[in-house]
Amino acid sequence: MDQWEILALLRERDERGMEELLRHYGPLLRYVIAPILPDVRDQEDCLSETALRAWEKIGQFDGERGSWNAWLTAVARNTALNHARKNDRHSGAGEMRETTPAPEPGPEEEVLRRERQEAVRQALDRLPAGERILFYRKYYYCQSTAQIAAELGLTERAVEGRLYRIKKQLRGWLGGEGYEGA
Repeated sequence: MDQWEILALLRERDERGMEELLRHYGPLLRYVIAPILPDVRDQEDCLSETALRAWEKIGQFDGERGSWNAWLTAVARNTALNHARKNDRHSGAGEMRETTPAPEPGPEEEVLRRERQEAVRQALDRLPAGERILFYRKYYYCQSTAQIAAELGLTERAVEGRLYRIKKQLRGWLGGEGYEGA
């Protein structure tokens, strides 16, 4: 079954779509989730939650804006990060004091965050494809340097060196050494 058939089943709310999604894309989703959630039980919970989110949000997928694999891996990554945050909150959860500030940013901070996010996206778009992929693997998909090196046939030192040069270049494009976003 190809991606278009799976998409059609999901959009029609046919449960076979969920089964096919997990059968065809389960290994890819596990590959994205594993570096973020080292516990196997958390990975399985996250995989199920990712499939459920894909089911619920299938109407948001737009083939014009990006590929199915990119959308699906973004859903998996975001779900895994949310799961990890939830685990962190519960593992070190103390009592919240009344003086604890609200976690959500105000309107000004949100506008600044969006502007910084767009600046970073534009800077990443300026990188050659291979460098951009390396950056995403390390900092977006949270893969270890050892994993990246092994899969690309490089030494860990070579990967670290390339990442250092990429970050230095991005830092320069984004406003110099004082820029904290890169």
